[in-house]
Amino acid sequence: MQGRQPNESLANLSLVHVGEPQNQPARPVQPIVAFDRRELMLILSVYGRKVGQGEWRDYAMDFLKDRALFSIYARVSERPLFVVEKNPKLRARQGQYLITNQQGRILKRGHDLSQVLRVLDPDLAVVG
Repeated sequence: MQGRQPNESLANLSLVHVGEPQNQPARPVQPIVAFDRRELMLILSVYGRKVGQGEWRDYAMDFLKDRALFSIYARVSERPLFVVEKNPKLRARQGQYLITNQQGRILKRGHDLSQVLRVLDPDLAVVG
């Protein structure tokens, strides 16, 4: 090891994943549905206002292969008060956005998220 730089001996090493057979074709990554930045800003705007008023306390986001969910909770509980859902498969029909209540009933659905969110906050101003 005399005269060698410490990184010189590492130059010939390669990374191998243990437990995975080599030369195996990679599995395709399953696409997921997610809220984009504008959609999250709209949702978090309403959420923040309701948290400030003391009505809501927690949220959860789930990104699945066919839909994205933003669940709103009043306190720690098993079921969310409301769920804001984005389902792109419904884009051409009734609209990709919908809001359900704790019982699973659809409160509002549509193509425009800001209009759909008005069911949660009627004072919400629509900015186009």
